[in-house]
Amino acid sequence: MKYRWTMRPVENREALVRLQHELNRLPEPLARALVLRGIETFDQARLFFRSTSADLHDPFLMKDMHLAAARVARARERGECVLVYGDYDVDGTTSTALMTGFLRELGIQVDYFVPDRIENGYGLGKVGIDKALEIGAGLIIALDCGITAHDAAQYARQQGVDLIICDHHTPEETYPDAVAVLNPKRADCPYPFKELSGCGVGFKLLQAVLAEMGEDPARAYQYLDLVAVSIASDIVPLYGENRILMRAGLEVLRSDPRMGLRKLAEMARVDLTTATTHHIVFGIGPRINAAGRMGDANRAVALLLEEDEAEATRLVFQLEQANIRRRTLDQETAAEAQTLAERHLEEHPHSIVLYGPDWHPGVIGIVASRLVERYYLPVIMLCRSNGIIKGSARSINGVSVYDALQACADVLTGFGGHTHAAGVSLREENLALFQRRFDEAVRTMVTPELLLPEIEIDAGLELDAIDRRFWNVLKQFEPHGPHNSLPVFQARNLEILGNARTVGKSGEHVKFAVRQIGSSDGRVMEVIGFGMQESMPLLQESRRDGKPIELLFNIQENTWKGTTSLQIRAKDLRLQGAE
Repeated sequence: MKYRWTMRPVENREALVRLQHELNRLPEPLARALVLRGIETFDQARLFFRSTSADLHDPFLMKDMHLAAARVARARERGECVLVYGDYDVDGTTSTALMTGFLRELGIQVDYFVPDRIENGYGLGKVGIDKALEIGAGLIIALDCGITAHDAAQYARQQGVDLIICDHHTPEETYPDAVAVLNPKRADCPYPFKELSGCGVGFKLLQAVLAEMGEDPARAYQYLDLVAVSIASDIVPLYGENRILMRAGLEVLRSDPRMGLRKLAEMARVDLTTATTHHIVFGIGPRINAAGRMGDANRAVALLLEEDEAEATRLVFQLEQANIRRRTLDQETAAEAQTLAERHLEEHPHSIVLYGPDWHPGVIGIVASRLVERYYLPVIMLCRSNGIIKGSARSINGVSVYDALQACADVLTGFGGHTHAAGVSLREENLALFQRRFDEAVRTMVTPELLLPEIEIDAGLELDAIDRRFWNVLKQFEPHGPHNSLPVFQARNLEILGNARTVGKSGEHVKFAVRQIGSSDGRVMEVIGFGMQESMPLLQESRRDGKPIELLFNIQENTWKGTTSLQIRAKDLRLQGAE
């Protein structure tokens, strides 16, 4: 695939120079990467590199937090039963486990409920409130959902059940009628950080409850492994308080993880002592998600709460079987969808809207994302669920799928989401009309430039500059995620040494060595390009004709046979001067 290369501009050059000086002559490429992440002062750099749990915000800065903490404390004093109501994704199940485990620790009688994706759908609903009535709960704590659940909140009030909502999704102009609505995105909420995960909002409530009872809020830190899993898996921005929570959570995950996460890591072959956001996103998170995608998400909550090793092993096996079924369905659906997409694009060239009545609701979102990667167009995957067409939408940078759906609102029965992802429902008789209307809406938004995927570059970099100090500072940019991705560097005037070769089971990766022409010490670095086998002809041409290349890359450590060295991980390459 061809990419646009875009050097990210630094608007505040003075901050860049000042930061280099204040950080002991920090190399300009690293200082540039910091400024591009909003780090312009020494104090901001200290918080970025050396933050601790002591840098977390006071939970009582959040609107309604005093009300929520007092209500939970009162439930303990009165010996009330509490129902924890969660969602079926990773953020929702970790939130549910966090709150349930905490309330149990306080000696509160507690049960939990996670709705079924197919039978109940998303969000706070009547079926969960009825369960609260069934167990005699006087309080429901809803996590990672509820911010738009006006009808459900009214139903709970009519039944005499109090409700606390802990959510992080974008609210409407009015809020549900509840004892407390905790959401930093509320227009009237003064909380300094707006991008917490649902589990992160729940964690702040834990801290507040402990303070309300006169106990040390630091007792809540034992739950930060769950918060870390939620932050990484829910793809929330990794800056500010999320970065502090993620870093502290990784410390718990590496040193003292709960039984369920330890067993999940063993199944995923993840060494938790060196776990990163990458290991969570691609190893642990999908197995938790599989429970809700392929059946009952309550199994994931049970695993995260389980302390008995034998029972945890049994539950992990269940989740692994669900994940295997999910992968199989994923592959089958993706193959079918790709065939349909080729035909669909003949009539609708700007977007892909596909309908498979029997596709599983638990995998269509994943497949939509895969099709976006393949075709680099907005994609909607639809299936039939309880007699209604429902689906998941995914988009590309620069094209708001939410705005495109809004342009088709009159032919939909419902939609919601944000710029890059959304959910949608419609009547079957409107499918063909919706496909045409959506494609037309996207057509008005795209330009030839937008349809070419972009790689943003943090800085140019000479290979000679990659020394031990450079790597030691760069490594401290972790943990990585949205808004703090791995820095991307650009190197020019590189010659290929020896023969480039393909590696991997199917020869899908490339490996070669480079040296910068005219460099002072002639440093040679190994390069690995994952999934870049299509670059082999260009590499061979460069080597044969002596044409230098330009390279976009990350830097990583590579350990082989007990020896660790720095390695370049290629993102894209081209012949010198080519566009």
